Amino acid sequence: MADKFDVRILGVANFDSTAETTLFVEDGERVLVDATTFSCRDCKLNPPSMERAGPRRKVFFAPGSVRAAIVTCGGLCPGLNDVVRAVVMVLWYRYGVRDILGLKYGFEGLVPAIGHKPLVLNPEVVADIHRNGGTILGTSRGGQDPGEMVEFLIRSGINVLFTVGGDGTQHGALVLAREIERRKLSISVIGIPKTIDNDIAFTERSFGFETAVAESQNAIDGAHMEAKGVRNGIGLVKLMGREAGFVAAYATLASSDVNLVLIPEQAFSLDKVMSFLQDRLLRKAHAVIVVAEGAGQDLVASLGVDASGNKTPGDIGIYLKTAISHHFQKAGIPVSVKYIDPAYLIRSVPANADDSVFCFQLAGNAVHAAMSGRTAMVVGLWNGQFVHIPVEIAIATRKNIDVKSLLWQSVLDNTGQPKDLL
Repeated sequence: MADKFDVRILGVANFDSTAETTLFVEDGERVLVDATTFSCRDCKLNPPSMERAGPRRKVFFAPGSVRAAIVTCGGLCPGLNDVVRAVVMVLWYRYGVRDILGLKYGFEGLVPAIGHKPLVLNPEVVADIHRNGGTILGTSRGGQDPGEMVEFLIRSGINVLFTVGGDGTQHGALVLAREIERRKLSISVIGIPKTIDNDIAFTERSFGFETAVAESQNAIDGAHMEAKGVRNGIGLVKLMGREAGFVAAYATLASSDVNLVLIPEQAFSLDKVMSFLQDRLLRKAHAVIVVAEGAGQDLVASLGVDASGNKTPGDIGIYLKTAISHHFQKAGIPVSVKYIDPAYLIRSVPANADDSVFCFQLAGNAVHAAMSGRTAMVVGLWNGQFVHIPVEIAIATRKNIDVKSLLWQSVLDNTGQPKDLL
């Protein structure tokens, strides 16, 4: 019986790898899903595990037969160019692949009628792209007809496709992989998960997250200085996080100047928030608030979904700014509220050093997976190891902050805010 963590394979890998390494991973190597002793109490010596990523001794595609392509989709994120560069470098130098295409503007690049011309990629083209934010391939949201995309892959002779993007992108990649499987074609589709929010299931960290946390410090520092510069100053910073508050939580811990953080995982009432702020101003005459974009959505009008099917949150930042001003005006307490939304500044910067390293490792393992014939999967980091995750598992749920966890307790200890804001 197949395990839900088993990854699909196109067929038997009959060819010796050309990768110049002795550090091969054997197919039976697995990484525990739950590394605690509690997980094995009822596991009957077969605990849930995921396939360990890395180069295999045998590859599925014959040397010289690969034509690879890569797409970047969704919103911008630090590290996109790092990932593109890494895919090209590992394909070129480890597997001798000399035919690599960058498909422009996401899945639109797989629809010839739209008219985007592919970009031919090689080490010279990608040599310095990691120094810049954004993506040299461009990006877009929304899917295209899977049948039309498969026809493009067939006509173009592409047998390896890397899809770099978040939940919506990997949904599209799964639909594409299923259409390829239905037609019994030997085309590998490998996802490289991208989300600043760090909410991909079964992966400890997504690329761009650490850069986002680091870059958020400038906005928080500015809010702090603005708040302290006047009597009863309030600095309000909105950070990324549609359904998960990891950026807001980690940015708060990194700063230690934040007095209140609001995240999607914890509901709050305006009365409790205003009461806390009023007490804070009475004691300290200033306050700094960080709010994740998906927090408090029961208070604001929904904006529906974007072209990728992701919920578009109402603007909790503007709502809070107005609500705070009105509350203190009504209470007869003069306040000065400064609102900062640095989202577009953060997501468009180059990756920092640690994220750049992570991008290269993530993308390199994606290449190894593709060459070994894996498909319909994403690469992630779990329990300190890079692993193969079936797309169905990766997109089935989102990772969230457990408000009963030690992480959230650390945030409460750092800010001094009440545990219950309802």
